[in-house]
Amino acid sequence: MANDINRLIDMLFERIEDAKSPALKPNMSLVDRDEILDLLEELRAQLPVEIKRAQELLAARDKFVEEAKRDVERMMRQAELDAKTKVSESEVIYAAKEKARQIVGRAEERSRQLYQVANEYAEDALARTEEAVQAALDEVKQSRVRFRTASAAAMQEQRDKLAGKSDPEGPAG
Repeated sequence: MANDINRLIDMLFERIEDAKSPALKPNMSLVDRDEILDLLEELRAQLPVEIKRAQELLAARDKFVEEAKRDVERMMRQAELDAKTKVSESEVIYAAKEKARQIVGRAEERSRQLYQVANEYAEDALARTEEAVQAALDEVKQSRVRFRTASAAAMQEQRDKLAGKSDPEGPAG
C-alpha cells in the first residue's frame, strides 16, 4: 500500500512537471483536471488505510516498548529480590555457622569440665580404695601378728603340757 501511495504521488509530480505552461504565465501549468482529481481521489482513498496502518504500527511499537519496559522492571525487581535473598541466605548461613561454632565451643568446654570432674572422681575413688585396702592390709597384718602371738603362746602351752606329762618327777614331786 505504501508503494501505491508513493506511486500516486510520483504520478502527480510527473503530470505537473510534464504540464505545459501558457505563453504569458510561465509559473502556471495546464493539467488534465479530471486525471489529477482521479489521482488525488485514489490517494485520498488509500491514505486513511496507510495512516491507520501506520497508527497501528506505532501503537504496536508503543505496546512492545511498554511491555519491554515492564519486563525490564520485573527482571530488575526479581534481580533485586534475588540479591536480597542471596544476602539474606548468606547472613543466615553466617549466623548458623557462628551459632554452630559457639555450640561446639561450649560442648568442648563442657567436655573438658566433665573430663576433669571424671578424673578427680576416679582419683578420689582410687585414693579411698587404696586407703580401704591399706586399712584392710593393716588389719590383716595385725591379725597375723595376733595369730602368731596366740599361736606361739598356744604352742608354748602345749609344749609345757607335754613337757609336764613326760617329766615323771614333774611339778608334783
